Amino acid sequence: MLESYPVMPGAESFFFKGNQIGILISHGFVGTPQSVRYLGEYLASEGFTVYGVRLKGHGTHYEDMEKCSHQDWIKSLEDGYSILQKHCREIFIIGQSMGGTLTLNLAHKHRSIKGIMLINAAINSIPPMEMYKNKHIPRFVPEGDPDIKAKNVHEITYTKAPVRSMQQLFILMEKTREKLPAITCPVLAFRSEEDHVVPPENTNFILSTIQSDLKEVVPLYNSYHVATMDHDKVFIGEQCSLFINKLTSNVFTPTRMKEPRY
Repeated sequence: MLESYPVMPGAESFFFKGNQIGILISHGFVGTPQSVRYLGEYLASEGFTVYGVRLKGHGTHYEDMEKCSHQDWIKSLEDGYSILQKHCREIFIIGQSMGGTLTLNLAHKHRSIKGIMLINAAINSIPPMEMYKNKHIPRFVPEGDPDIKAKNVHEITYTKAPVRSMQQLFILMEKTREKLPAITCPVLAFRSEEDHVVPPENTNFILSTIQSDLKEVVPLYNSYHVATMDHDKVFIGEQCSLFINKLTSNVFTPTRMKEPRY
């Protein structure tokens, strides 16, 4: 599927070349790499190689998104993984919201992934979208303001969301749920305690279903759904870096995650 519209300024994918440890980052539904760029820049400053992928149909126009299937989004992340494999020895994946769903898919397929980090991942419930599961009209619905607690934060996103795309997201979630029991890689899951898009119970379900020996949850008390652009964004970067360094060192000692600092 060829996109009909150009990429919006600031919504482009990003790549920072660093060491042999690669980190692939995925934004969420109707979002763009801009929403996770701060996290990418933070991890790049720690020396890692970082690639923030733009999912197909995102960052251009919602009519492009409407043409996409969930397989297109899976392929976008798969392509990003292939790019990082050319540069890195070990690869971690980070996904926010639907990006977390895609991350779980990738972890199921590629058992060589060193570890994954989920940020308010969607897996079984998105209340604002539930009413559109089986509808064909309207074709588009207003997207509303991004769910961010911090003031004066601008996220590049669509003003409307295609109903067909919402249904593709639900299909993706359903298929991913079936794969959870077979996921065994280390998982660090961030969970906003107040999230108006994806309830915290989604994260609880993921952690109770996957079979990873190492699975940790980090509660976020001062951020809403788009946590990578919210008050906890520095804390998220710090914890991701700690998680990655712990798993790439020769000595592994499980440690309790710190609480956010304000």
